[in-house]
Amino acid sequence: MSIPKEPRQIMINLMYLVLTALLALNVSSEILAAFRTINKSISRSNLSIDDKNAAKYKFFQDQMDTPSEREKTKPYYDLAMQIKAQSGDLVKYLDDWKTRLIMQSGGWRDSVKYPGEIANESDLHASTDLLVEKEKGGDEIKKRLENYRLQLLKALDMNESSPLAKSLPLKIENVKPSDANPRGEWSAGNFYNMPVIAAVTLMSKFQNDIKNSEAMVVDQLFDKIHEKDVKFDDFKAVAVPKQSYLLEGQKVEAEILLAAYKTTLNPTVSASGGGGRVVKIEQGVAHWEGTATGKGLQTVSGKISLDMGGKIATRDYKFEYMVGSTGASMQLDKMNVFYIGVPNPVTVSAAGYSMEDISLNIPGAQITSGGALGKYNVSVTQQGKVMAVISAKTPTGPKEVGKQEIRVKVIPDPVAEINGKSGSFAESAGRMKISPGIVAAMKGFDFEAKFLVTGFDLFYLQKRQDPVGPLHVTGPLFSSSKQVQQIIDKCKPGDKFFIESIKAKGPDNTPRSLNPIIITVN
Repeated sequence: MSIPKEPRQIMINLMYLVLTALLALNVSSEILAAFRTINKSISRSNLSIDDKNAAKYKFFQDQMDTPSEREKTKPYYDLAMQIKAQSGDLVKYLDDWKTRLIMQSGGWRDSVKYPGEIANESDLHASTDLLVEKEKGGDEIKKRLENYRLQLLKALDMNESSPLAKSLPLKIENVKPSDANPRGEWSAGNFYNMPVIAAVTLMSKFQNDIKNSEAMVVDQLFDKIHEKDVKFDDFKAVAVPKQSYLLEGQKVEAEILLAAYKTTLNPTVSASGGGGRVVKIEQGVAHWEGTATGKGLQTVSGKISLDMGGKIATRDYKFEYMVGSTGASMQLDKMNVFYIGVPNPVTVSAAGYSMEDISLNIPGAQITSGGALGKYNVSVTQQGKVMAVISAKTPTGPKEVGKQEIRVKVIPDPVAEINGKSGSFAESAGRMKISPGIVAAMKGFDFEAKFLVTGFDLFYLQKRQDPVGPLHVTGPLFSSSKQVQQIIDKCKPGDKFFIESIKAKGPDNTPRSLNPIIITVN
């Protein structure tokens, strides 16, 4: 006999076993009264189970009435309805037998004085005649109970070896052979010489087992509706900001929610844009990685799909992030300068704005493109200071996002050199004779600024001779003056050259006076 889970049902079964054993010794009025009490208790329990089963069938009906659930509910709903019909037929079948037993034994007592009581509760012949010897109804009862049990297991696609089969309340136990029942017949073991009230109580117990088994199987069928549904086993808090890059004073918004997922079921995820890809999917979570490329707002979008119990659910997703220019800037007060006569390259950026939306304006200067976003060349013409204003396009129109005062200076003077040397130095006669002229060289200046010597004066001094000069030369080359070139060609050790009044002109077209040069020939 299977052991029921409810304490009340355990008590009823134990009482029935004890009273059945006592019957073998003596059928007293007290025992008959006890059977009567148990029968009433089982009957009340059956009504309670009917209410619970009705609620279960109501759950099934609610699922059928929900369009999105109907398709997967119907196979199990149909099985549950079959179980309900079979259970109802079998319970009614046992009710009919109870009525026949009672009527065979003499019917009911006075319904006014003794409502619900059997006239001859102790009658031993009715059960023996109807269920064992003459009509052998017990064999049919056993057959129907066993068939019903098989139908329950079949509905769940299980067999007698399954765990559920062992826990079903309805279970037909074999009867051990005895002197009174040498073949161990089930009908004789349960109904032979059984008082009517005991036989009726036993059938009420069978009805109770039927209803409890029905409830257990219907529960299993209902669970199967959602057996393939994805049951999320973990969740995390997710905060999603509507903007991934903001400026001071701008409104910040975010959505905060719980995201549920199943760690043993990985979704399928596609992604495009943003310079990245899905690198792995594990424990129900997809991981996207990429390298920030380009400047401005970047958008990543795609689809995520999950098998929701045979039905693929697909959702779109999208997220955005802002890419700004990398690098560091340092402002040195004494070098914050534009130079006249050369293109001054600058790079402009504004945090939170796309490079396409940024512009530069400097009154009194000419601004041209530097060949890339955010890069400009600035040309200035007058010394002093200028104000650089950085603006950005916004939905409400242009907006000043920064400005900077910059000094304007002339390019430093170059250094006059001959053969890469300047000032006072010694040079061999051979090198002097092949020297082309004077070069105006920029020293320690980062800009590409070219200066050209426009003229100079040369003095030539030989030992124990009067000096020759000044000889004026136009341009940077010694050969521009035939006399100067002749002097250089005949120079010898001990001679000296004094070059002064060196003039040069650069990109700003401003005449410059350069350093003198003294050369001693050796």
